[in-house]
Amino acid sequence: MPLSESTSTEFLHAQAKISNYIFNFVSSSAVRCALQLGISDVLYKHEKPMCLFDLSVELSVVNSSKISFLPILMRFLVQSGFLNQHEDQYFLTPASRLLAKNEPFNVKSLLLANHSPIFSKAWSELSDWFQNDSLTPFHTAHGKSLWDCIGEEQPSVLGDIFNDALASDSRLNTNVLITECKHVFEGLTSLVEVGGGTGTVSIAIANTFPNIKCTVLDLPQVIGDLKGSGNLDFIGGDMFDKIPHANAILLKCVLHDWNDEDCVKILKKFKESIPSKKEGGKVIIIDIVLENPKQSNEFVRAQHNMDMLMMVLCAAKERTEKEWEKLFVEAGFNEYKIFPILGLRLLEFLPP
Repeated sequence: MPLSESTSTEFLHAQAKISNYIFNFVSSSAVRCALQLGISDVLYKHEKPMCLFDLSVELSVVNSSKISFLPILMRFLVQSGFLNQHEDQYFLTPASRLLAKNEPFNVKSLLLANHSPIFSKAWSELSDWFQNDSLTPFHTAHGKSLWDCIGEEQPSVLGDIFNDALASDSRLNTNVLITECKHVFEGLTSLVEVGGGTGTVSIAIANTFPNIKCTVLDLPQVIGDLKGSGNLDFIGGDMFDKIPHANAILLKCVLHDWNDEDCVKILKKFKESIPSKKEGGKVIIIDIVLENPKQSNEFVRAQHNMDMLMMVLCAAKERTEKEWEKLFVEAGFNEYKIFPILGLRLLEFLPP
C-alpha cells in the first residue's frame, strides 16, 4: 500500500531519528579521537583559528596517507558542535576547550574514564543484567563491583583515572558553588568532606574560608600519602564506620552511588556526627536533583545520562526532589533547603 506524502515524511524523519540513536556512539568516539590526536591542545596552544594544513602538521598523524581522511573527522566535529569553522579556519568551542590539557578546568579524565574498556564492557551487559540475578551490570561484566576492581588493582591505574575524573568534574563546579552558595559555608568552624578523594572541593573551601577547619575523609587507598596543611587535613576511613565530629558534613556526588537503604544509613551516621540545628549543624549535599526528562536542554540531558551511568556501575540512581525528601525524612532530618546551581543542586539537610 503506497504511503501518503505526510506519512512518508513522518517515516523518513523517524528513520533519521533511529539512525542517530544507533550512531550516538560516533560522537563520543570522534571526540575521544580528537582528544588523543591533540586537536584541542594544538588549537588551545595557538589561541587562534588554524587551517587544516597547519593543524595537521602538528597532529600525531605520521602516515601521510591518513591526512586525506582528516577532513572527514573535522567536518563531523564541526557538525556536532564540538569545533567551530569559518571558511577554512577551525577554532575551539567552549566544549572543545574543556578537553585541552592546559585548560585549568579541563575534564578530559572524565572522557577517558568512561571510554575505558572496563566501563564499556559493563554497558554491553545492561540488557542481560535486567534478566539475571547479578547485583549490577558491572558485576555481570566483571564478576565484582567497581569498588572491588579499583581496590584490587595494584598499582590502581583505574583508580587513578577514576580519581582524576572526579577531581576534574569538581574543579569548575566548585568555583561556581563557592561563588553562588557562599552563605551556606559562612559561620562554620569545622567541616568534614566525606568521599572527597584528593580534596579538590575541600581545598577550595579551605582557601576561601580560612576559619573553617576542613577534613577530607575517604578510603585509605584513596587518601594514600596525601598530607594536609593549614586548615586542611586528610583522614583514611570508612563512612559506614565512623565520621569525625564537625559543624557540617559535606559530600559531592556520593549518594548517587548507593541505593536508598544505604543512603539512609549514611545520612543517619552523619546526623550522629553534627550538632543540632540550633548549634549550627548541617549536612551539605552537592548532587543532581533530576528534572523532567521531557525538558530539552544540555543540563537535563546530562542529568539523565548520569542517571543511566549510576544504574550501570552501581545499581544506584540520581534522584528527584521527592526522592531526596524521602531520604531526608527516613534519616530523621526535619528541614531541608535546595539551592540551584546549573546542572547540579546544593541541598542543605538540617537536624532537629
